[in-house]
Amino acid sequence: MNGREELVPLHGGYRKLKSFQVAQLVYDVTVRFCDRFVDRQSRTRDQMVQAARSGVQNIAEGSQASGTSRKMELKLTNVARASLEELRLDYQDFLRQRRMEEWPPEYPALMRFKARRCATLEQVRAWVADERKRGRTSTDTYGHKQTYTDGPMASVAVRESPCKSVSPAQLVANAALSLLNVACHLLDRQLAAQAEAFEREGGFTERLYRVRKARRK
Repeated sequence: MNGREELVPLHGGYRKLKSFQVAQLVYDVTVRFCDRFVDRQSRTRDQMVQAARSGVQNIAEGSQASGTSRKMELKLTNVARASLEELRLDYQDFLRQRRMEEWPPEYPALMRFKARRCATLEQVRAWVADERKRGRTSTDTYGHKQTYTDGPMASVAVRESPCKSVSPAQLVANAALSLLNVACHLLDRQLAAQAEAFEREGGFTERLYRVRKARRK
């Protein structure tokens, strides 16, 4: 209000960050995914859950630490980004090792997933159920299954094709990868903004110097 720089500026508020919200959804999806599809005795199970949790926790901790240390904010945000990258590799390994396809961004089922803008685990589960149902009921107006693989209707079949014979594990893994792509992109932008602010304004020591100098004046 008086125009003076605060020694400890407003900080925290991480729950409003889109990166935190998406990372938290990734965490919820990963816990559920590992419960259902990853062997309980596998080290990968614990590593995936811990990587997902690390993404969420370090975004929150970095946001809270920003009040007194931009350097720590940068470091923790980068840890969150690295953890989510590790998790992304785990999902890709899961698909590759089981000979399941990792879908490109324009894949029809993924386009439908992104259009829903899921914000909760229940919404992701509803999408999976709908895709499974779509795969079981893909018929034409005469009740015959549409299985065009050649000719002029082939492109239509590919564009409209549901996830026929696709397992829930493949659906969820690809949905998680889509969410991770969003989270990593947001964190890359967040890191760039934090680095710019650090370079422009300095950290706590520089702010302390400015505040004390202004008070003496």
